[in-house]
Amino acid sequence: MSDYSRVLVTGLLRYDPERCWNGYTLVPSHPGASTAKGAALYDMNGRLVHRWEGLLGCFDNKLLPGGDIIGTTGFMPGYWLDALNVVQQDWDGNTLWSFNKGEEIADLVTGEKVMSARQHHDFQREGSPVGYYIPGMAPLSKGRMLVNSTRTRILPEFSRLPVADTLLMHIDEEGNSLWTWSLFDHWNELGLASIAKAVHFHCAPEFGNAGYVKTTYCNNINWLGPNKWYDAGDERFHPDNIISDIRNLNVSFIIDHRTGDIVWRLGPDFEADVRLQRIGQIVGQHHVHMIPRGLPGEGNILLFDNGGQAGLGAPSPCSPDGYYNATRAYSRVLEINPVTLEVVWSFNDKVRNHQNNPESTSIRNLLFSPYCSGADRLPNGNTLITEYVWGRVIEVTPEGDIVWEFVNPGGKAFRAHRYPYDWCPRLERPVETAVHPSPNYRIRLDHAGRPVLLEEDSFFRAD
Repeated sequence: MSDYSRVLVTGLLRYDPERCWNGYTLVPSHPGASTAKGAALYDMNGRLVHRWEGLLGCFDNKLLPGGDIIGTTGFMPGYWLDALNVVQQDWDGNTLWSFNKGEEIADLVTGEKVMSARQHHDFQREGSPVGYYIPGMAPLSKGRMLVNSTRTRILPEFSRLPVADTLLMHIDEEGNSLWTWSLFDHWNELGLASIAKAVHFHCAPEFGNAGYVKTTYCNNINWLGPNKWYDAGDERFHPDNIISDIRNLNVSFIIDHRTGDIVWRLGPDFEADVRLQRIGQIVGQHHVHMIPRGLPGEGNILLFDNGGQAGLGAPSPCSPDGYYNATRAYSRVLEINPVTLEVVWSFNDKVRNHQNNPESTSIRNLLFSPYCSGADRLPNGNTLITEYVWGRVIEVTPEGDIVWEFVNPGGKAFRAHRYPYDWCPRLERPVETAVHPSPNYRIRLDHAGRPVLLEEDSFFRAD
């Protein structure tokens, strides 16, 4: 009997050229999560058209017009999630720019002091608030950046050990700091129950050999960019304000860039307001951002609501000590009006449009990734969704139809982005060929363990 219980097919699974927003898809790689050798660029038919070997995602990669790319060359051993540097490379892999002025730390291998970016999860280059493609708005080849970084602090209210605190940085082209914001300085603005601090103190785990706790950190960093809310006079949505989220607290928020105050918040308590009750409990969210001007849904908040387990607060049946006290066993993508808190659009939401995929196994819903992941709005109104755990990237129409589906051959993918063909002038525009998925019951493994497609007449059918 074969040891295989199911067939996991990688590469392109389906493609409807007429309903997709066609371009190149950038898929990052990350040590320990991916077997890929670097950032990879795929065409719509799943063909690898370019790779920046050795350039990892920080945690994703961002492509610039003309073919430059931003990523990292490595992560700091023993410092959980921290990238050594943030670099910009050209099409041929030559480094054009590098940043490592986050914090001086000890190399746990050599014992020497080194400068490290300590960057994690996200960054943005000036010119684009979100890093994916926006018609008429593009990241600059040179300019300032937002960097999601780390600094180690002694915070006895929160832990007996040092705490790895998120440090949001705005840097100039030379890497000099223009503005910083520390998460734990704003703990009391996050809407947490008073018990949450005690839960963090007693339950936050130590990571690696660095001797600190790191469980509460920001998972993305974006400018709001120009938007209709600010144009109408709502100062909370100033274009220079910064939107972020903290997955393990189930909270998303906007930071006033002038004062550092949190001026808009979603969660963590989804019971206090009937509008929040209609949204339903958000658990472990990622990639919370405002859809940029020029894209369908502009001004709304788009996020990947992971599910899984997250939250610090009162004990619950799934968490006797209150650590990760909310749970849900599927993911959903939500588009929310930030003023009315109305859910404008959703995908795989049980209340609104959730359904199991009839071709999936019983252990997997249509969408479920308890960690990482993201959702980008495309110019035609579709949404590009990355499901990290499965390395799966799908393009979904406003009606919820999957019109492009790709499974990363390299394994897990933090967050993929789609870019127009003309951003890569050294590539000839590829031929686009429709791909229609075959039902799973027709796929088998041959003697070498390779998936093969059986003919329809090879099956027995009862009358």
